Amino acid sequence: MAKTDEYDVIIIGAGPGGHVAGIRAGQLGMKACVIERDTLGGVCLNWGCIPTKNLIHQAGVFHSHLELEEMGCAVDAGRFDYGYVYNRSREAVRTLVAGVEYLLKKNKVEHIRATAKIVSESTVVLDGTAEISGKNIIIATGSRPLQIEGFEFDEEQILSSTGILSLKKLPESLIILGGGAIGCEFAYIMNRFGVRVHLVEMERHILPGEDARVAAVLERSFKESGIEVITGARANALKKTSGKVTALLTEEKGDSKEIAAQKALCVFGRTPNTDDIGLENIGLKTEKGFIPVGDYYRTEAPGVYAVGNVVKTPLLAHVASREGEIAVEHIAGRGPQPRIDPDTIPSAVYCEPQVASFGLREEVAKEKKIPYRKVMLPYRGIGKAVAIGKTDGMIKTLHDPETREILGAHIVGHDATELIHEILLAKTAGLLPKDIAGMIHAHPTLSEGIMEQMRAADTDS
Repeated sequence: MAKTDEYDVIIIGAGPGGHVAGIRAGQLGMKACVIERDTLGGVCLNWGCIPTKNLIHQAGVFHSHLELEEMGCAVDAGRFDYGYVYNRSREAVRTLVAGVEYLLKKNKVEHIRATAKIVSESTVVLDGTAEISGKNIIIATGSRPLQIEGFEFDEEQILSSTGILSLKKLPESLIILGGGAIGCEFAYIMNRFGVRVHLVEMERHILPGEDARVAAVLERSFKESGIEVITGARANALKKTSGKVTALLTEEKGDSKEIAAQKALCVFGRTPNTDDIGLENIGLKTEKGFIPVGDYYRTEAPGVYAVGNVVKTPLLAHVASREGEIAVEHIAGRGPQPRIDPDTIPSAVYCEPQVASFGLREEVAKEKKIPYRKVMLPYRGIGKAVAIGKTDGMIKTLHDPETREILGAHIVGHDATELIHEILLAKTAGLLPKDIAGMIHAHPTLSEGIMEQMRAADTDS
């Protein structure tokens, strides 16, 4: 095999970790390539973040016909064709894929479409034929939907998150197994388009990684919208018959329950794409599929880094992107930040009402006996929320009882995924509640809720 010229960095995978790392490498003047066997942008752009947010937007627009009818407008929803919705979601994807391609070219980053396999700390084989060499390698191969025995995807009746995004026709009914962020977003989308939805979560509340009171607000909203929410129930199996899928559940008290629908969506999590990429050739062993890393996301193999869903950090696109930047900046000799502070990572769920958070959760504080002060403000206390009819929600923050330092924030409500960043900026900048409370906020805005929240946090009551 003939080797090509040496790169400063070879990046395997072009998802949010890989392509952002490549762009940053180009900006820093390094000779870089990004290898991707599929489409630029990875799962996030093609079969995750972007198409789902487009569908969420379209679902909200479609559902608004009910509000128009309240104003006396007649809307013929019978002519609705979900195929147009699908096409619009794919158009959004194509636009952003082209944007990634443009940014790689602009920053002189070579895009190689191939399957990559690592053969040494400095050599990668492409499609089993050509070799390329590099001073450093960044593994950013991402993840795929976790498949569990008894719940295997056929993408016809039993769907993965990829399969449901490929639908061009809506099912009449849908069972969703898994009430995390992905499950909740699809429950919202399908319900708004008129699908009968059963959402099943084995933990005691949906969004088990979020604050329990915040999750309760979303759960109540889902139930009011007609979604059947079943918590504390374990799915034992799925039975397929012609035109129907039946989920066999065991509830918390041990009772058995069966629910049936036209299709089922299984979202039990994701598994890293670390098999068959040559880790054994450089002496790297995984832990449950994840690659162990140290500071700057360096692996134990010299010159080899790993970022994104192949490492055991939150499986979020924005985390992968920042990890890719940190690794590249370290390679370039200008990486002062060794790792992301987990307390400053925002999470976001984009259904309505939205959910967003960062930092300490009350349940964790109680478990670890961390002193805290809790402040809560309902959305109905915000003028803008009342004016636009979006009063379903709350802002909750946790503070150090002595210094008032912000320890965590949890918001459920309209535009929560945007509002969270004002509090996060204050946290990362070392600001205290009084600094936000003393800043003039435009009236009326939802952001005034943050101001009032911090005013309450700054008092002694």
